[in-house]
Amino acid sequence: MAGTLYLVATPIGNLKDISQRALDTLQAADLIACEDTRHSAKLLNAYGVSKKLVSYHDHNENSRSEELIELLKKGSSIALISDAGTPLINDPGYVIVQSARNAGIKVIPVPGAVAFVNAAIVSGLKTENLFFGGFLPSRKGERRRYLQSVATIPATLLFYESPHRLAKSLADCAEILGPRNAAVVRELTKIHEEVVNGNLEELASRYSPNEAKGEIVLVVEGYADNKMQLPQGISLANRVRELENAGEDRKSALKLAAKEFGLSRSEAYRLTQIERQK
Repeated sequence: MAGTLYLVATPIGNLKDISQRALDTLQAADLIACEDTRHSAKLLNAYGVSKKLVSYHDHNENSRSEELIELLKKGSSIALISDAGTPLINDPGYVIVQSARNAGIKVIPVPGAVAFVNAAIVSGLKTENLFFGGFLPSRKGERRRYLQSVATIPATLLFYESPHRLAKSLADCAEILGPRNAAVVRELTKIHEEVVNGNLEELASRYSPNEAKGEIVLVVEGYADNKMQLPQGISLANRVRELENAGEDRKSALKLAAKEFGLSRSEAYRLTQIERQK
């Protein structure tokens, strides 16, 4: 009879955030597959779990999956864990789960912490609809194109980000997504846990001079949530003209109108150009 593949969530910071079921599953498994055996050993040693560990990470996922599937077919029970949080959520695991299901092997999730979910509920932003985008692209051009592709999603946006890229990503978010409310959630469940709220422009200014530290989740207001109520029938171009007639220069008028319409300056400029060509 084939064995079982268990997907076991582990703490995202505080080692106490592990369930009894997770510990029981790890203790009963024949083998534990993990991203970094040295990192996982700290958690297992803290709870007296002594099992054989094998590495399972982005660089060996395909070959290791084949090895583990053969063991599962022979009846072994295997627990898959990541360095922190839930396996497969921006972590390795897809290949072995797909292979196991194709082979008729039972796959059982053992739920626990997920960083982006906890960031969402503590951010103060809406949680009815969530869009998780993983890590933002590291290259500026790719990141900006990706942000453009998610700009009109009517859900709170959540991204993982590294400390050394946070300031650049916030600046791109502010320009592409406009003056939306957002939160930088840092070091969840750890000693230096922090939630900093503000609009994207404010946060971009706050973090530009200082490099943040630790694990970071960026939470951004959804497309439909940042719209201001304007007089019915008024167009963006007309609003820009109104502001200009009130004494604002062209650049300031465009910036203010963009904020009122919940648009980035670049998107507002593009739309006014289209309106003028009609």
